[in-house]
Amino acid sequence: MQCLCKNSPFLKGTLLIFEVWIIKKVYRAADHKLLWQILKKIEGKYGTLEDKQSLIFITRLSANFSQIRKLFDSVYHGRRDCERQFQNLILILYTRYRERSRSLKALDRRRENEPEWLLSNQWVGMSLYVEHFSNDLKGFLDRIDYLQELGVNLIHLMPLLKTPRKEGDGGYAVSNYRKVSPDLGSMEDISNIARVFRKRGMLLALDLVLNHTSDKHKWAKKAKQGDKKYREYYYMYPDRSVPDLFEAHMPEIFPDTAPGNFTFLPKQKKWVMTVFHRYQWDLNYRNPQVLIEMVDVLLFLANQGVDILRLDAAPYLWKEIGTGCQNLAEAHTLLKLMRRCAEVVSPGVKFIAEAIVTPTEIIKYFGQHEDPECDIAYNATLMALIWNSLATTKANLLYQSLNKLPEKPTGATWINYARCHDDIGLGFDDEDIYQVGFDAKMHRAFLLDYYTGKFQGSQAKGALFMHNQHTGDARISGSLASLAGLEKAIADKSVEQTMLSINKIILVHALIMSYGGLPMIYSGDEIGLLNQYDYLSDPGKKADNRWMHRGDMDWNAAEKRNVAGSVQSRIFNEIKKLIEIRKDNLYWSDHNSSRLIHSGNQHILAFTRSEPDSQRFSMLVLANFDSNIQSVGKDLLIRAGLQADSEISDLFTGSPPTIFKGFIELQPYQFYFIVEKPE
Repeated sequence: MQCLCKNSPFLKGTLLIFEVWIIKKVYRAADHKLLWQILKKIEGKYGTLEDKQSLIFITRLSANFSQIRKLFDSVYHGRRDCERQFQNLILILYTRYRERSRSLKALDRRRENEPEWLLSNQWVGMSLYVEHFSNDLKGFLDRIDYLQELGVNLIHLMPLLKTPRKEGDGGYAVSNYRKVSPDLGSMEDISNIARVFRKRGMLLALDLVLNHTSDKHKWAKKAKQGDKKYREYYYMYPDRSVPDLFEAHMPEIFPDTAPGNFTFLPKQKKWVMTVFHRYQWDLNYRNPQVLIEMVDVLLFLANQGVDILRLDAAPYLWKEIGTGCQNLAEAHTLLKLMRRCAEVVSPGVKFIAEAIVTPTEIIKYFGQHEDPECDIAYNATLMALIWNSLATTKANLLYQSLNKLPEKPTGATWINYARCHDDIGLGFDDEDIYQVGFDAKMHRAFLLDYYTGKFQGSQAKGALFMHNQHTGDARISGSLASLAGLEKAIADKSVEQTMLSINKIILVHALIMSYGGLPMIYSGDEIGLLNQYDYLSDPGKKADNRWMHRGDMDWNAAEKRNVAGSVQSRIFNEIKKLIEIRKDNLYWSDHNSSRLIHSGNQHILAFTRSEPDSQRFSMLVLANFDSNIQSVGKDLLIRAGLQADSEISDLFTGSPPTIFKGFIELQPYQFYFIVEKPE
């Protein structure tokens, strides 16, 4: 085979050696031939590929080429334009690679040499809306010191790409993927923040809304004007015959505010698929041009210096009549394909799968070791189970469900979180609820009553979201502090309930820090922000009570973190302490080392953590979900793997745990991180 650049001895010799390895190890002959045809086209467009950077691109492309083609063909085979579109995809990869800065390319290489860098115990995340945290991106730079004071160093800036003012769905109805909403700033601001973060050892995460665009996006506008090319970017039909076939099996995401999955366009006399809201048009990934457009957007954002991309609504990417149009195999194929493309251009960038689905489904979004998909997924199961345990005061459903959670692949990690910008769902497996002695329907009804304060004795102040009057199903809105009882305790001027609520808040954060994964704090929770009800006076928000827990950061309240004895001081400083402990102990790096142990007390959760590459016990975590003092037998220490005669200490307090008559005692909502004292 002939080298591309005949006059380059460097490239000629290097590629000749590489060719032999590639032919033997990776390629089918057809792939090998096509690869070189595409590289010749690239050379024809951009000039000779003699430099070191081009060689790195060729090396990465060669290593991924067969799998990229296989994945592409598995979705688009049979189309007359399949090969042409595939070549267009590869040309896009090289174009974006050329544009990637030298500093980002150097970062890619460092991360390639340390593939499990994201599993480090050093990372602690926070998600926030820029407009609520600092008004705009320039103001955000002035608040970075506050974030570093707390210790968070992975910052997820909630969706900030350009959206219409009135119908933006909190940033998830994107009208331009290459521009930031003007009231927040510009793409240059994003790049600047990314540079500042790299200097400070911080990571930047942004959202990429893959499933749909705003109906104000230029593609949708052209589709409305009758442009055939752009009508094929969406699911558009002249009558209800095809939509009705889809609707027969598709669930409704927002039955109260957006019933159905199609919207009629009177001027165009067309039905368009709108799974989420009528102004969010679902993209049709059956069209390879849509895939190429979105890969291009993904790489464009990566080139701004983004470290992590949160792939919104990942389960919905593929639609098939006769199915629920969620979690289909083709959706996974598309994600794997995007991942492979990123491996060629920006391998230092990681993906979060925004997939709030059952444990058996969510585990699939990691892919397999030899065929990776996303690096990170939300541990919605753990989140919902923690809230269940706080309501019931028992850990039994936690044990039942977590023991069934499939083990994720090595190299992937969970996001552990107490709550996010969205509502809290009660997606427990009915069988698990039955196994612990509850009726599933009645138990969910109890939880809804508990977190809306209707259940006698509940201190929670939440609200039902998307309540289905016929089935009784609903989700829960509310800030962490208000759901934990702090809002009611302060209103009642109850010192005792205030302290118990703070204990709950700290306990929840202790669990998300220690259970094995990447902890993600929601902005405001670190100072105990309560529900905010001013959204009710905003016509664009009042129908969506999730805005009660998406309110503005209260910087006056934040200043009270420095006032000894204040609610804000205790919450902020104890969460800060948890973060410091996490960063100081390798037990909390994420290497699948969590092991549940039955404590012998239904109110107490117990699990161990081990250091990387060590099967020996390193730390025992105990958590009391009850408002009363509870205890476990001291023999639990032996069952957990401690030496019988070892001295022990609690990492959080720095003192030995309280032991009375052979029992370890835990105060209401107390936790321990028990380790052996060094000799």
